[in-house]
Amino acid sequence: MTVDARRGGAPTGDAAHRPASAVSDAVTTYTAGRRSLGVPVRPVVSSGSAARFAERVAMRRRLARHKVYLAAAVAVLLGALAWLLLLSPVLALDAARVEVTGAGTVVDVADVQAVVAEVDGVPLPRLDTVGLRDAVLGVPGVREAKVSRIWPHGLVIALVSREPVAAVPQAASVPDAPEGYTLLDVEGFGVGWTATPPEGLPVVSVPVVSDGRNRSLDAVLAILQALPPELAAEVATIEAETQDTVRMTLRDDRTVVWGSAAQAELKIRVLQALRAAPAAADAREYDVSAPTLPITR
Repeated sequence: MTVDARRGGAPTGDAAHRPASAVSDAVTTYTAGRRSLGVPVRPVVSSGSAARFAERVAMRRRLARHKVYLAAAVAVLLGALAWLLLLSPVLALDAARVEVTGAGTVVDVADVQAVVAEVDGVPLPRLDTVGLRDAVLGVPGVREAKVSRIWPHGLVIALVSREPVAAVPQAASVPDAPEGYTLLDVEGFGVGWTATPPEGLPVVSVPVVSDGRNRSLDAVLAILQALPPELAAEVATIEAETQDTVRMTLRDDRTVVWGSAAQAELKIRVLQALRAAPAAADAREYDVSAPTLPITR
C-alpha cells in the first residue's frame, strides 16, 4: 500500500480499490504509526457532515434572531397598546358625555357635574370609578351612586337621591329655630327646609329627644316606607307619642290607629279592605293596631 502524505495521509493506488474494512484497517494502522512517532494527525471529516453541521449552526442563529425580533415586536406592541389605553386621548373621558340619572327633586345635577369635571380628560381605563363614586356620594342629597363607563368617552352616573318623605316642624325640634319644616328622607336624614307645610308630604309630630335615637320617629319613618305610594300620598299628618302608638290622619279627615311598625304588610291589606267595604263606608276611624281584630268607628 502506498500513502501520499501530501494529501493528508489518504490511501492511493490499489488501496482505493480495496474493501472498506481493509481501507479502514489501513487508515487505523497508519494513524497509530504517526501517533507513535509524535506526528499530529488531523481527523478525517467528510464534506457532507461539515455541511450539515454548518447548516444546523446557521439555523440556530436564524431561530435566535427570529426570537429577538419577535420579542422586540411584542414589546413595541404592548407599549403602543399601553399608551393607547392609558395615556392617549383616544379613550379620554369627555365630561360633556356624562349622563346623570336619578337626581330626583333634591340633588343638583350641576354639583355632580362639577365633581366629574375634576377628572375630565382622564382615559377611561385609568379612571378610578370607586373614587369618583365616593366623591359623588359627598354631593348633598345623594344616598347611593353607581358609576359605569360608556366607551369610548362617556359615563353613566346612576343616583338614588334622598327624597323627602316627611316634614317635621322645626320649631318643635330645634330650640329658638324659626318656624318652618325640616324635610326628612326614609332614613331620617334632613334633605331640606321649607317655611310652609310642603304639599304632598305628611307632617310628622313626635316627642323631641335631646340625646339618643328617637324611636318614635324611627317607627313613623318605617311605616311611611312600608306604605304603597297611593296610600302614602293620602297621609296628611302622622303622630306618635311612643313607638307603639302611631296614628295618622288621611287627607279626607279620616284617622287610622296604626300602633307599632310591626306587621306592616298585614295592616296595609286590612286597612285597604276596610276602606273598600260598603259596611265601613261611613267610618271615620280605622283601628288596625291589632290587624287580626280591626275596629271601625
